[in-house]
Amino acid sequence: MSTTPTFGEFFRYWLRLGFINFGGPAGQIALMHKDLVAARGWVEERVFLRALNFCMVLPGPEAHQLAVYLGWRLFGYRGGAVAGLLFLLPAVFLLLFLSWLAAAHGEVPLVAGVFRGIAGAVVAVVAQALWRMGRKSLRHPVFYGFAAASFLMGYALKLKFPGIVVAAGLMGLWLGAVRPDLFCPGGACQDEDPMPQQKGDASPWRRVGRVTAAFAGIWLAVALPVFLLAEPGSLLPKLLTFYTRASFVTFGGAYAVLAYVSDMSLRLGWMTQEQLVLGLGLAETTPGPLIMVTQFTGFMTAWNSPGALSPLTAGILGGLLTTFGMFLPSFYQVLVGAPHIEAIAGHPRVRAALTGITAAIVGVILKLGVIFATATFWPGGLAGGLDVFPLVLAALCGLALWRWDLGAQYLVLGCGILGALHVLI
Repeated sequence: MSTTPTFGEFFRYWLRLGFINFGGPAGQIALMHKDLVAARGWVEERVFLRALNFCMVLPGPEAHQLAVYLGWRLFGYRGGAVAGLLFLLPAVFLLLFLSWLAAAHGEVPLVAGVFRGIAGAVVAVVAQALWRMGRKSLRHPVFYGFAAASFLMGYALKLKFPGIVVAAGLMGLWLGAVRPDLFCPGGACQDEDPMPQQKGDASPWRRVGRVTAAFAGIWLAVALPVFLLAEPGSLLPKLLTFYTRASFVTFGGAYAVLAYVSDMSLRLGWMTQEQLVLGLGLAETTPGPLIMVTQFTGFMTAWNSPGALSPLTAGILGGLLTTFGMFLPSFYQVLVGAPHIEAIAGHPRVRAALTGITAAIVGVILKLGVIFATATFWPGGLAGGLDVFPLVLAALCGLALWRWDLGAQYLVLGCGILGALHVLI
């Protein structure tokens, strides 16, 4: 039996969580479960697990979407808005500062040493994420085929991420029809018992229309001034539209988002491989969703091509527009779909398609890991020689992650300090 908090208690909890939600999606989900289900009893176990399944179906950052859903569950739309915003805001301001530090002072030897150490830790963190996701997703040799095919399509054939996702989803749908035993115990997928409908769900299409119109109005209120006031050739409108579109196609969680963003940023010439590795490292050291790394990419892209603006002004606007475009759709998807959680997350065909996509994402993350490792260990290219220092740090971090399961944020910070000491020595 769940208890209902006052709105003041609810607000204070999410404000506190915004400053301490380190650890990436897995750590944030575990923390919310411990606080809201086990300790406070605000949410029932059944509701939490079904909400998590629902958010795993959606594209985008699952931990942030879960926060929005739980806020909506307790206090409706205002609860979802408060939980989602407070989950993000501390990371927004902290990462803006770190992005400025990297852009303005990244060439200072001591700062460069810190970032070099962080890069070594990032390779180990991505490797552990790949191992964990593979262990959970590749439950049958068929799904190893999904992962291998997606790696080859992305790395060798240079296909874009959305095409890989669509192909994997369609293959998952087909396999779900001809081999249901691959997806469900006993070979028969059954929907779970539905949760009771929420009040106000009598006209679902009318409700969907109202929510869609409201979010379209919010997006246009920001987008129209950007498009009307930006000078010709400015990257700010492109950043807003690209990251808004990315949030709707990046199925598979935070690392899928990162894989898509890194792939397209490299294709468009917005970022270098080294900058992407650094951005992930900085995102690991801050609270908030792991895909806050996209704010770093938006900041650096606009900083490098400021147009008539100063680099700092362009960087701040680029970072904030990126975050707005990346996370507004997360609010929308949760709030428009929350009353229909069972129909979305429990449908056998949806589960089959998502399983195929998740298996393919393992191959996409492998491609990301290869790119990051190459940029970190051979910064001058394969002909330029191996950089032993980040390689040693990556090996030590890998040992710490696998043997003692140390928090990634502590390892990233520690490697940054070792990088600074290496420069001083």
